[in-house]
Amino acid sequence: MTSRRGFLAGLLATGLAPRPTWADVGGPAYLSAAATADGSYALCGIGVARDLLFQIPLPARGHAAAAHPTRPEAVAFARRPGTFAVVLDCMSGAQKAVLNAPEGRHFYGHGAFSQDGRWLFTTENDYEAGKGRIGVWDTARGYARADEFASGGTGPHDIRRLPGTDVLVVANGGIDTHPDTGRTALNIATMRPNLSYVAEGQIVETAELPHDWRKNSIRHLAVSARGQVAFGMQWQGAGEAPPLVGLHERGSAPRLLRAPDEQWRKMQGYIGSVALAPGDRAVIVTSPRGNTVLVFDTGAKELAASLPLADACGAAPSGTGVLVSSGTGALALIEGGRLSQAAQAGLRWDNHLVAI
Repeated sequence: MTSRRGFLAGLLATGLAPRPTWADVGGPAYLSAAATADGSYALCGIGVARDLLFQIPLPARGHAAAAHPTRPEAVAFARRPGTFAVVLDCMSGAQKAVLNAPEGRHFYGHGAFSQDGRWLFTTENDYEAGKGRIGVWDTARGYARADEFASGGTGPHDIRRLPGTDVLVVANGGIDTHPDTGRTALNIATMRPNLSYVAEGQIVETAELPHDWRKNSIRHLAVSARGQVAFGMQWQGAGEAPPLVGLHERGSAPRLLRAPDEQWRKMQGYIGSVALAPGDRAVIVTSPRGNTVLVFDTGAKELAASLPLADACGAAPSGTGVLVSSGTGALALIEGGRLSQAAQAGLRWDNHLVAI
């Protein structure tokens, strides 16, 4: 019997069917890269019920992905400092295009689509100049390179689009690296991490941390429906880490969230992912190094719960809570400060969960 996926593909080939949507591949709620039991790599679609909807092979280890806003198409990014990304048709599993970083550049493992899906924006390192760039790729021309502009800082890592707009927010981690030295940070003494907001290729706002915390590399972002930005950091300084989680709204200064010193020590200076619960009621952050998930009350700006979860890293909103993934294969739902686990046998989730 012909599968529904194959039937739709046939109709599309004859021009008799409407363009497919994410519903045509089961309505996945999330994308995540994973390592499989045989040591290969894949991009996976995960349903609301934490079920596996599709699994598409990747040529190498993935980091994060970007989901096209309307059609079942995803861009899977190589683990940083990677020089390629693959565009996947999530209905057929076919590779539609390969993005290669221009000479002298590498990707940071993250990207975001424009509101209409015409453009893909990628965070990149111009490593000879030591400056961050945002690459622009034209999806209507097979993801051809179309333009680029400044990221507003050094070491741009995560990038998100503010809801209902084409304004981008970029996490400039402040760390300068070069492929000749791998992930070694070359500028710890002069780091200046920031959040930059970009509209039509122009920096329209920049938010920096206080000088004493300039070695707190801003790495990962979450954006709520009303445009509030949560950010997670990775401490590059000596001694104990300061607060590693913050909130920002345009026109104001960043606000760091409070937790006891022993909780920051448990995170070992490293936040893996950040998510805002629906309604902005809570910020959830993960630390694979600390095997811990922290839940912050956004009203009180302080820690509400600390939950153990081995190798926890990915995080994304889910219903009234947040779904967290781990390198052990766990998918843990966090609601009301409580955690319930399920697992996908044979899969080890990579760094990030991407909500569709």
